[in-house]
Amino acid sequence: MELFEQIYQRAAERKGSEQALEALLPNALSKQELSNLDDSRYLAQFSKSIFQSGFVWRVVEQKWPDFEQHFFNFEPQTLLLLSDEQWEQKAKDPKIIRNLSKVMTIKHNAQMIYDIQFEHGSFAKFIAQWPEEDIVGLWLWLKKRGKRLGGNTGPYALRQLGKDTFIFSSDVWAYLKAHNIVTAGATSQKALQEAQSAFNHWRQESGRSLSEISRIIAMGVGDNYL
Repeated sequence: MELFEQIYQRAAERKGSEQALEALLPNALSKQELSNLDDSRYLAQFSKSIFQSGFVWRVVEQKWPDFEQHFFNFEPQTLLLLSDEQWEQKAKDPKIIRNLSKVMTIKHNAQMIYDIQFEHGSFAKFIAQWPEEDIVGLWLWLKKRGKRLGGNTGPYALRQLGKDTFIFSSDVWAYLKAHNIVTAGATSQKALQEAQSAFNHWRQESGRSLSEISRIIAMGVGDNYL
């Protein structure tokens, strides 16, 4: 396994300088900041990431204000009062992206969030307290308990929310495979644990967040030249 300093310097060279590289790194929120987010923001981001999956992100962004209005700002308790017929009607509205199966994930994931509120006080606290040393465990939990939050959808949503996580982007995955850090398929638990172990090592070595490490790896491979 490469030293993290080697990974960092390669990325900085590609981007022109350390300063240029640092400007491209994502910021993760603190546990307190994550806890302070309203649970509706978690449902909104999960839903947004689901609609962006396999679709033109720009179109989703343009329509998102209508999604917020259409789905009561993604307040879980309010949404769970809707009947199946009301959900079907909402899925037909031309102001949003008319995809019934994806619309119904909002209902399912609202129920997931609502259930966790009883156990942990809020879904935000549940997410905030999940240890970064086992972030892949949270990926698997979202895949199991949520709807359409497997693959990269859940991790990308977590990253957008500010939860510290690495991402299996094409560049990161290519690096991990090329250096024999992962030896199984991307969806296997073995690969997840192998990647987690490596990121934990780099995190301890560098003092950086998983999000930063992930982005730095990506910037050092593929077509990521200045």
